[in-house]
Amino acid sequence: MAANDQAVLLIKAISRLLGWIYVFSWSASFYPQPILNWKRRSTQGFGIDFPTLNLLGFACYSISTCLFLCSPTIRKQYAQRHPLSPEPTVRFNDAVFGIHAVVLVTITYSQFYPHLWGFKAYGVRASRPVLGIFWGCIVAVAIVFAVVLSSSHTDVHRDPAWEWVDVLYSLGYVKLVCTFVKYIPQAWMNYRRKSTQGWSISQILFDLVGGILSLLQLIIDASFQGDWSGITGNPLKFGLSNISIAFDLIFITQHYVLYRHQVDKLIQGEDQEEEPLLSS
Repeated sequence: MAANDQAVLLIKAISRLLGWIYVFSWSASFYPQPILNWKRRSTQGFGIDFPTLNLLGFACYSISTCLFLCSPTIRKQYAQRHPLSPEPTVRFNDAVFGIHAVVLVTITYSQFYPHLWGFKAYGVRASRPVLGIFWGCIVAVAIVFAVVLSSSHTDVHRDPAWEWVDVLYSLGYVKLVCTFVKYIPQAWMNYRRKSTQGWSISQILFDLVGGILSLLQLIIDASFQGDWSGITGNPLKFGLSNISIAFDLIFITQHYVLYRHQVDKLIQGEDQEEEPLLSS
């Protein structure tokens, strides 16, 4: 028994360690892009579609993780859905990461309002498809919320398939949609320009490490409970890690293989204009 107890403590310690390392790595990934924008006094080469969907996605992620941690009602409904592994595989570090992400993504998004930062004005707007997805996701969550709210007031005819935990799952799916879609415009922009200039590769490297460690923590937690439904019961974390890893590899290939010697002449010329003729 003593050996088993030590093994349990070791597994839990490894899980917590992976959790906080991935939080640090994923959190660090939010800094390089706004810092790069600030240094260049420009958002050229960085598409507004990315932070637009990022902001919506992480707002949903933060709400979902915080309620999974703090709401007795949500935790009870989750346990009823997953009796073999009744404890959600959401950890405190997930909530910390989500709240921090919302703050940093808001700062990055605000850089597209040049009067706030003293950047050059370009009149950039989010694309129509992205705006359609943005508002479509909000409407979808509102519909799920309304259905659950109405069913909660009908004790006799209440459908147990619709509970408050389903609202959180809908928020999770919004985050997955945003994570999948947000990378596509930037990858396409890099492809059209044949350059990754203006797009920080450092954020991608941090993001890759965070995605791998987040996935490992989820697998360890599920295996420790002896029930792999701990993974399917947390589709947000599982899907988020896999999607991030896949697109990170695409961006790494673009930066270090396909376009490593390519320079966007428009952005290069703009950056050179910002450099002083005489160094102080």
